[in-house]
Amino acid sequence: MSGHVAVRRFPSLTVSTPRVHVRPAEFGDAKAVTEIFVDKQTQRWLPFPKEYGQIEGGAWCTEMAQERRDSGNGDHYAVVRREDDRLIGCLWTKRTDWVGRVTEVAYAIAADTRGFGVAAEAVDALAIALLLEHDFQRVELRVAPGNTASRRVAEKAGFTYEGLLRNAGHVHSGRVDLEVWSLVRADVS
Repeated sequence: MSGHVAVRRFPSLTVSTPRVHVRPAEFGDAKAVTEIFVDKQTQRWLPFPKEYGQIEGGAWCTEMAQERRDSGNGDHYAVVRREDDRLIGCLWTKRTDWVGRVTEVAYAIAADTRGFGVAAEAVDALAIALLLEHDFQRVELRVAPGNTASRRVAEKAGFTYEGLLRNAGHVHSGRVDLEVWSLVRADVS
């Protein structure tokens, strides 16, 4: 036995709900993705310091997504409203632990579609697919205290609050604590 764990490729998946379709991001999504990431409210809560600069939609949809998939760390997804095929959000999985079968989901939603429950619907659909169809045991959300909209997404998507990781993350304004929320296989079986 070598003790090495083979790098696993994140599962290619597409999920649909009555209102949204979640699919892997592609180059044609770049303009809408850029618009979502340049929104001031979205930027306030992005999980990295401001000095890292803007997220460029073309790179996020192509080489950044491919790198994340190839490393086994996660994937980037487009959230598309079914009624008009408009891209209204982005989801991404990261920090995947293949031995523990755990991954984290993050999201950003277009400003004009916030408050209608689409983030919770998309996160819930992705998390359930990972748990029930791809043998994950745990899906996490990490929320900066003060981001009440993300806290509501976690609650509506059925995640359970577990506690606070002190000084564990970044947002554009600097280092922050992070609330940990989880959905585990037993919650949906």
